[in-house]
Amino acid sequence: MVAAAIISLAAGVAATAATLASGIDRSTFDLRIRPQDDLYRHVNGRWLKNAVFPPDKAYIGIGEELSDRVRLQLRALIEEADMPASRGADAESVKLADLYASFMDEAMLERLGLAPLAHELAAIEAVADVAQLALAFARLDRIGVAVPFGLYVGQDDRDASRYVPMLAQSGLGLPDRDYYLELNDAKFRAVRAKYLPYLARLLALAATAGGDARAGETADARAVLALETALSRVQWSEVENRDPIKGYNPVALADLSALLPALDMARYAAAAGLEGRAETIIVRQPGYLRGLNTLLASVPLATWKAYARTRLLDAYAPYLSAELARTRFAFAGTVLGGATQQRPRWQRGVAAVEQALGDALGKRFVARHFPPESQQRMTALVANLLAAYRDSIESLDWMSPATRQEALAKLATFNAKIGYPKHPVDTTALVVDRADLFGNMRRAREFEADRGLAKLGKPVDRDEWGMTAQTINAYYDASLNEIVFPAGILQAPYFDARADDAANYGAIGSTIGHEISHGFDDEGSQYDGAGNLRNWWLPADRERFKARTRRLVAQYNAFEPVPGYRVNGALTLGENIADNAGLSIAYKAYRLSLGGRPAPVIDGMTGDERFFFGFAQAWRGKSRAPALLAQIKADRHTPDEFRVRGALRNLPAFYRVFGIKPGDRMYLPPPGRVSTW
Repeated sequence: MVAAAIISLAAGVAATAATLASGIDRSTFDLRIRPQDDLYRHVNGRWLKNAVFPPDKAYIGIGEELSDRVRLQLRALIEEADMPASRGADAESVKLADLYASFMDEAMLERLGLAPLAHELAAIEAVADVAQLALAFARLDRIGVAVPFGLYVGQDDRDASRYVPMLAQSGLGLPDRDYYLELNDAKFRAVRAKYLPYLARLLALAATAGGDARAGETADARAVLALETALSRVQWSEVENRDPIKGYNPVALADLSALLPALDMARYAAAAGLEGRAETIIVRQPGYLRGLNTLLASVPLATWKAYARTRLLDAYAPYLSAELARTRFAFAGTVLGGATQQRPRWQRGVAAVEQALGDALGKRFVARHFPPESQQRMTALVANLLAAYRDSIESLDWMSPATRQEALAKLATFNAKIGYPKHPVDTTALVVDRADLFGNMRRAREFEADRGLAKLGKPVDRDEWGMTAQTINAYYDASLNEIVFPAGILQAPYFDARADDAANYGAIGSTIGHEISHGFDDEGSQYDGAGNLRNWWLPADRERFKARTRRLVAQYNAFEPVPGYRVNGALTLGENIADNAGLSIAYKAYRLSLGGRPAPVIDGMTGDERFFFGFAQAWRGKSRAPALLAQIKADRHTPDEFRVRGALRNLPAFYRVFGIKPGDRMYLPPPGRVSTW
């Protein structure tokens, strides 16, 4: 029996209410709003009304509050690494301290100005013809600059036991294709109108650094904007990019030139480090490359070079002079995000250290801030969610026995990683110079590129993590069939060791269920337990599943976070499936954890109420309008408020706990409710 496999995470269900914390912050509640009409605003309404955006933030909420706390903890660890005792103890501490010091030395950065860019700008200027752009693109991509296509190394979707190089579209300066292509949309027109002078200013600054004899006229900026617009027309949409079968296109490395004959792709492969390491490359969007080839043949070389300069300056602006950093923030931070002030320099410095030396910093974070009991309790919670998921699959009424056995086999192979990686990235080879911030960040990006290339031809490292330990997030990896929960997110209010089980199941439990569910969403369900892209479904089962997901798409298409701009239910489908299934499974696991015993009433709230309040509380947040618009267009996640509403309306237990009836705003007639897993 699954119920026997579920254990209480703490003594919560056996203890008295007086000894337990509820895990729920009642000060944020707006009791004028009935939970039957809007549970999200019932739980978070007072906070939503009173919370004020700091000038340096485009988003505020639970996640950002925890991020602020973690940033302070990381800053203390970095500053501690610069103390004499630490610097003498190990080379890693020296690198942490020196990288941070190189970012904080504003006087040095002002003396250098844009001089650190001179070599890279000269390399762009030296490109003699369009064919040679292949070398420029390889060089810039290697140092983390977004150019028309990017190279990365990952597991082969059809054979997850090996690594392969992959080529994917890239290179736009605006968040999504619609920012270029929606010509009659007033908001996007306004963004483009401000993007143009930003591009012109980048080109003018590039000229002062010696990379161009011209002054960066507006005409050059117009040409770059026109080029990016043309790129956006031939790029695949974000919805198309979610299709793993459509995106799996193996091409012999020797045949890559057939897709891009305008470029010298043999020289590209050599410059990118692929020569002698791979014979095949996966092209994610072959149609885009063909469209790009047409543009390479028609757009003047001078425009491509101007474009490359803007991409370079945009990528490295945070690590150069104050003027360039302000220029970038005025567009990326204010126009696109809505923030009016840059974050304090120390916060940006911590972010730079995390980007370059994330695992080194993570080891110190875990040692100081992640107690073993947190990992133990989280391990039990994950086991409970997996057991509840198995029970759910076994009782599905829409799935045939043959497909059910495949689903159970996949679930049985799930690997859970909790807290921190067993083998943090070894950064011994990364050179850090206390007087060279630009060089530090460039070398860090080159180090990551080399680390990826070094995987080719080697066994897949199943211990590798895609996030640092201090990250406040979680993920599912289909190729490894694993769920990963870094230590950063395993803190209150997502995961509160002092609280009873109900709030934890509602918050982190629904997140665990969410990540498990990604293995069975519309995209993840196309992979088997070994991580291979393989159809393990009977056709009738897949059609029944698609019928349910089409109804879910329609539900979310109706949400309108910004007046006139609706959620894209097809783009967000995978996340919406995971939200709905994850909440359902978390609730089931919570109820099973009680072992038939009644949950205590704490602060006047039943266990079931605390579960749902914990779920709504975990998504407390709000975004400035420009950032929210960018999320709607480019992010696969539905905005917070609508994630809560969308999942709750489909869960029968929510109706029972709060007595939801026809006429209540949260009510959805039973035929319209969607249950997947």
